[in-house]
Amino acid sequence: MTWLSPSFPVGAFSYSHGLEWAVREGDVHSPDALHDWIDSLIDHGSGWNDAVLLAESWHAAREDDRDRLGAASALAEALAPSFERHLETIQMGTAFLESTRVLSNAVFDELAGSAAYPVAIGAVAARMKVGLDETLIAYLHGFASNLVSAAVRLGVFGQSQAVAVLSRLEPALISAARRAACSSLDDLGSATIAADIASMHHETMHSRLFRS
Repeated sequence: MTWLSPSFPVGAFSYSHGLEWAVREGDVHSPDALHDWIDSLIDHGSGWNDAVLLAESWHAAREDDRDRLGAASALAEALAPSFERHLETIQMGTAFLESTRVLSNAVFDELAGSAAYPVAIGAVAARMKVGLDETLIAYLHGFASNLVSAAVRLGVFGQSQAVAVLSRLEPALISAARRAACSSLDDLGSATIAADIASMHHETMHSRLFRS
């Protein structure tokens, strides 16, 4: 939980995952709209793909399969739909590896000090003997929490409504974590095109709060 908390030094607060553009365009304008946006990402979007890649990396690290781990990292990079989303996952993953290097230097060396965020977390968790189920739930909760926090800072709603949105998302988070724990790379796939397009449009925004 410490690794996935807002205070862990990976810079998660700097990124909105394209949400800033969606708020500007009016696609996310209320607690219900934000809930549906995040729920879609977790069920069949980038949140789901991240969970599958985390599970793959966890198994690869647990089995000391360096080639499999490297392939997962390369695939995670390739799946980033925009420049900023690539920047987001790589910079957060690299910061995570650096911050946990004292705990698992082997993973840092195997990934050459750089990896997509879910890959870095999955690999380090496996080496530190943290269970896959617990890691997936913590990761997905952190993913959702960061987006809700971004929405608050963008003025969509206040803190009380933010807590309510997170509470409503809990069943989806648990369900996705359970599915991902039994997944393979064949289960990768997303259908949240609006979110991907939002991340592309965000790159052209002149005035913005977030880096993605």
